Amino acid sequence: MERPLEKPADRKLKMEMKSKAPAKAASKQEMKPAPEQKPQEKISEEKKEEKKESKPEEKKEEKKESKPVIKKEEAVARGINLHASKKHCMYICSFIKNKPVDRAINELQEVIAMKRAVPFKGEIPHRHGKEMMAGRYPVKVSAQFIYLLKALKGNIISGNMDIGKARIAEASASWASRPQKRGGMRFKRTNVILKARELFKEEKNGK
Repeated sequence: MERPLEKPADRKLKMEMKSKAPAKAASKQEMKPAPEQKPQEKISEEKKEEKKESKPEEKKEEKKESKPVIKKEEAVARGINLHASKKHCMYICSFIKNKPVDRAINELQEVIAMKRAVPFKGEIPHRHGKEMMAGRYPVKVSAQFIYLLKALKGNIISGNMDIGKARIAEASASWASRPQKRGGMRFKRTNVILKARELFKEEKNGK
């Protein structure tokens, strides 16, 4: 089979199509993003990461600064409805008053061991000791007071007070609600309040 002869009009169309093809390729290359934009994107991502890392550090510093240390003026311990005699509690309160907490605990432990007597008043047997005419050994009540003094010590520490300067400033005992026994008698129930404050130089001079 012989090929048909090309007409001059067809030749012109082919020549025009070839001339337009490289122009289109050049336009496609121009539409592609420049390679210089990639490092800018990397720099922006690094800046974002630095900001994210810097924010939590600033928050931590703000939190530390927003928690000031609060120091309390006094620490309190309450014993409610203690199964103890009011008379014994009153004498122990006067025995431990104006003393450091650790010293009061040690002395009450000696009372439990029968090595030290608590000063009492009234027709009570005499005891050997300085500045004491009569006294007794309230063992059970002393054990309950040791429990209260340990609670008072914990409140002193939690209140950011100096335990070396703290003293038992107030110690009082009062009647609690006493349930009734058979025959009209009532049980022994007592409320005790202990308060500790720091001792300053002015208090030592008696001002």
